[in-house]
Formats: sequence, structure tokens, C-alpha cells
Amino acid sequence: MKLKNLFAVLAVAAQFACAGAAVAQTAITMASTTSTEQSGLFGHLLPEFKKATGIDVKVVAVGTGQAIDMARRGDADVLFVHDQAAEEKFVAEGYAANRYPVMYNDFVVVGPQADPARAKGKDIIAALKKISAANAPFISRGDKSGTHAAELRYWNQAGLASTKGSGYKECGCGMGPALNIGSSSNAYVLTDRGTWLSFKNRGGLAVLVEGDTRLFNQYGVMAVSPQKHPHVKVKEAQQFVDWVVSPAGQDAIAAYKIGGEQLFFPNTAAK
Repeated sequence: MKLKNLFAVLAVAAQFACAGAAVAQTAITMASTTSTEQSGLFGHLLPEFKKATGIDVKVVAVGTGQAIDMARRGDADVLFVHDQAAEEKFVAEGYAANRYPVMYNDFVVVGPQADPARAKGKDIIAALKKISAANAPFISRGDKSGTHAAELRYWNQAGLASTKGSGYKECGCGMGPALNIGSSSNAYVLTDRGTWLSFKNRGGLAVLVEGDTRLFNQYGVMAVSPQKHPHVKVKEAQQFVDWVVSPAGQDAIAAYKIGGEQLFFPNTAAK
């Protein structure tokens, strides 16, 4: 092969290598809640998205409040959380063009199997009143997450916003650590069902309160607006949004199970 032809071949090969590297390096940052990460959902879902699009997703899993603040600062391209009122405010403020419902599961209260506060049942408000009256140990996330926001809403509905009992403690931590503390101290904890199903350190804890319609837990997804933050990867972010609400993404969510039990239920058609 002549030298100039060799150089031409090498130049073309270099171009392909650079193009391949560019594709491999395509990545977006997603701010999300700890329940989507600690439940194992993203470990199942994101490889499917990459297979479909070639895009990597870097997840920063924090409480929903922190995730929204992160997206508001422009430190994320996509927001995937579960506090509908806060999400709608985020959109109203112009930080995203639209919010899309993606999936749901529910909250449950876990606690010691002996249930000293006699909280077991379907009514979350009645259960919290009993826990407070018994001064039973209760571990709150206390981290401005979607779960924490829901918990505070239930305490307010019970008329116990400022009198939750002497056993009430805030850990300022994610769902997994809160459950670990609850397990080690035999305390009551409000948790999303997905994280509970994937939790391995249950000790003497069991699900005691479930089935109340107020325990419904909806998740939404938003692409951060380039009008607020021109540097965000809006094209790739919207690809994720479009995929996760598509039949392929919704099927992938439904397919994620632990021990044969489905953790999240797709409902992108919800309003």
C-alpha cells in the first residue's frame, strides 16, 4: 500500500474512532429520588434505555426536594421524582415545559411485628394517632424528600403536626438508611413499597399499614428547560422522557419485579 493511501485509511479510521467515542460519551445527568435507585429500578431500566438510544444516564439519587433544587440550579438534565405539588410548581416556574406521569406504587408503614402501638390496619391517619399516643419509636426521613413530604401531610391530616410523640426521630437520611435505623431500633417507618421489597435488613419489621388510598405514590419526569439553563442536554433529556413514557419504557417498568412481585406500575396516561 502506498504511503499516501495508508495515511488516508488511518485518517478515516480516526474519524470513525472519534465518532464512536462521541457516541460512547453521550450522557445525561438525572436528579432523582432515593426510592428509584435503592429499589433497584434504575439498575433494570437504564440499561434498556441505553440499549435503545446509546445514551448513558448518570443518576444523582437524593431526596425529592434536593433533586428539584438540583434541577432548578441547572445541575441536572432530567428530573424524576415523586412530589406532584412540588413538580407542578417546578413547571409553573418555567424550569420544565411539561411534567409527565410515569408510574406509581404506594407507601406503607412498617413496624415491629408485635405492634406495641396497635397501629396495624388500613387507615394511615388512625395508625399515626396510635403511634403518637403510645410515644412509640418512629423514624422519619426528615430530608425534604417526596416520602418525607407525604409523611408530614399525613401527620397534618391527623392533627399532629407538632405533637408526634416522644418516640419521633428524624434521621435526615435516605429511605434505605431510615429503614436500617428502624430495623435496629424496632421502630415504625413510612416507606415506599418498592424500597421495602428490595430491603434485605428487615429484622423484626413487617408491613402493618397498607391499602389506604391516601398512600398512593405517583412519580413524574421532566426535562429541564434550556430557557432557564441553556447548557442542559435538552435533546438527550427529552429522548429519555419520550422513551420512559413510550410503550417500551412502560413495559420495562412493569417488568421489574423482586420475588415475583411488581414494584412499580406504569401509568403515563394518568393526568
